[in-house]
Amino acid sequence: MKWAASILIFSVAVLIGLGMVMLYSSSMNMDVEVRKPKHPSEQAAVGGPGSKVEADRLSVGTRYLQSQFKLFLVALFFAIIAACMDYRRLMKISPWLLGLSAVLLALVFAPIVGHAAKGAHRWIGRPGGQTYFQPSEMAKLAMIIFLAAYADRYQRQMTGFIKGLVIPGAVIAVVLALIFIEPDRGCTILLAAVCGVMLIVAGSRLSFLILPAVLLASGLAFSFWRDPMRMGRIMAWLHPDQNKDGAGYQVREAVIALGSGGPFGLGLGNGRQKLGFVPEHHTDFIFSIIGEELGFVATMMVVALFVVLIICGVAIARRASDTFGLLLATGLTFMIGFQAFINLGVVTGMLPNKGMPLPFISYGGSNLVLMLVSVGLLVSISRFAREAVPRKSSNPFEVALDTAHA
Repeated sequence: MKWAASILIFSVAVLIGLGMVMLYSSSMNMDVEVRKPKHPSEQAAVGGPGSKVEADRLSVGTRYLQSQFKLFLVALFFAIIAACMDYRRLMKISPWLLGLSAVLLALVFAPIVGHAAKGAHRWIGRPGGQTYFQPSEMAKLAMIIFLAAYADRYQRQMTGFIKGLVIPGAVIAVVLALIFIEPDRGCTILLAAVCGVMLIVAGSRLSFLILPAVLLASGLAFSFWRDPMRMGRIMAWLHPDQNKDGAGYQVREAVIALGSGGPFGLGLGNGRQKLGFVPEHHTDFIFSIIGEELGFVATMMVVALFVVLIICGVAIARRASDTFGLLLATGLTFMIGFQAFINLGVVTGMLPNKGMPLPFISYGGSNLVLMLVSVGLLVSISRFAREAVPRKSSNPFEVALDTAHA
């Protein structure tokens, strides 16, 4: 399993390096608040070589880069801890992690520590501070760890209705409901899909999962129908030509950026769509800037790196030394893969617009910490992986993987 962990780390390093470069390129032309000169000598030198105003403007391109690099160091610290620890220790603390995540999800609505933006309550932070944390990112990791630990404990009973659906389904429903009311429909769909995959891998009967999936899809569809903004995004996706200047503007400009890059791009820093045309071009839509400045070849390289990452994650899951490791690696791998798929689908116009960062590349601290900790846990699972002849298992997912490998 050393090869899988090594390739995984290399792929993530390339994605993070590319993200740092593109973050600088995409933010170097963004506006920044400049200190107004007070002294007459400063006023006379406004715009002149070496002036304070010129120095402030030169710092625009490095502001987001410096912030992201600091967040990367924090994320790397936690990732190294996760990689060096025995992942099996998480089994005992999994209920406490999930309980803490639920409390933090509720705190986003608290008047002092909760922070709202654009009509959504998704962040918490210290009063009067500018540093915010997104509890839903922690909740995704805690839910995956809890579900893997639960299925490992009751693996012989996962085919039953109560232990295989009702109990884990109730826990999943509570966490999804807290995320849903923020509101964050995208994260709700992502986590629900990951949990569904984990339950299937754990041995839950597919026939039991059909009704909850239908009810969840119906509830989401009803909420979209009652939400004019999100319904407008869906209609813009279905009829892009009729909404190119409204709800479909962002995706339209992103597609233009991807198309204008050609095979090898316009050159690093030479993109035009970042000059006020593509909103959120340093976060959710940074992939469009990659396509415009580095071209089709670079975008395919990004897609290939995510595919390689998923393959390595599946290989680590297959060789996990226990059921907990198998399910944990499966959940982490599919979480990263699904999030990348949703982001790329939105930017290319294949999916309705939904704000979701591109793993390892988009600007943002909470998601970067989550992703690097997930990679650290995958490395930890690979360290304890079995290298002998694959063990016999009654789990159909493991049997299928062993058969395919043979």
